[in-house]
Amino acid sequence: MNRKAAVEWLTSDARTYAAERRGWLYAHRFWLARRASQALVLAIFLTGPWLGLWIARGNFASSEILGVLPLADPFIFVQSLAAGHRPILLSLIGVATITAFYFLVGGRVYCSWVCPVNVVTDTAHWLRDKLGLTRDRKLDRRTRLWIIAAAILASFLSGTIAWEFLNPVSTLQRGIIFGIGAGWGIVAAVFMLDLFVTRRGWCSHLCPVGAFYGLIGKHSLVRVSAINRTACTDCGACFKACPEPHVITPALKGTGTHLIVSGDCTNCAACIDSCYIDVFEYGTRLSSRHAAPERFIEPQPAQ
Repeated sequence: MNRKAAVEWLTSDARTYAAERRGWLYAHRFWLARRASQALVLAIFLTGPWLGLWIARGNFASSEILGVLPLADPFIFVQSLAAGHRPILLSLIGVATITAFYFLVGGRVYCSWVCPVNVVTDTAHWLRDKLGLTRDRKLDRRTRLWIIAAAILASFLSGTIAWEFLNPVSTLQRGIIFGIGAGWGIVAAVFMLDLFVTRRGWCSHLCPVGAFYGLIGKHSLVRVSAINRTACTDCGACFKACPEPHVITPALKGTGTHLIVSGDCTNCAACIDSCYIDVFEYGTRLSSRHAAPERFIEPQPAQ
């Protein structure tokens, strides 16, 4: 990066520099796709209670699509077993379907492409930057694993699915359908945590649902790949845009696979959006191209 470019970068956010070089839509294409996906999934659940068009019955934890396809959250299922509930065939099919899907596309794809609370936390992060808030109380990322264990233990002791009493996703869905209620306090607490206490506090450090999907998708086939890492200018845009920046370094700076293989990766493609020289793209573990020797791809000219 030349001196002029470096000055431009220092006075812009992660996507602004790419937007100036390649256009706003180019620098937000996957961000727009994620928001459309989240809105579509939420709309599917809202058309029933709002319009009487029951595409899906249930919620993000357990549902039935068009009265045919059962879907069930694996984390909820484990808690159900711990609570002593006998599983039925439909729930087993639902868990198997969801597990297989997220095993293929990356478990934490749920966090970035489906979960409506992600919009809340991303908004808090955006506002945090706009307000120039720098306070960042460090939290141990392993805390979310302890919360998984605590939820399962609580389910065992209480005979209930314990996490559903606190789950911000479920409370947000109920709040949108039924209006203002006490559950909005949980959503507000998540927002305030990310805004005033720590960067990406909820999704990156505390949420057990995302952590559970991360365990499922750790060996998933679809991954983001730093396929053109030899062209990297070390501008830092991808690290600034990524909600889990620690996952990038091995793929970008290492000598092995180009794939980002950490289970913490949400496959959100923020790194793809923010990079104006196309270092990143989606790939798969089955593609020999991503395990090939280093190569240089000529960056596309600015539009």
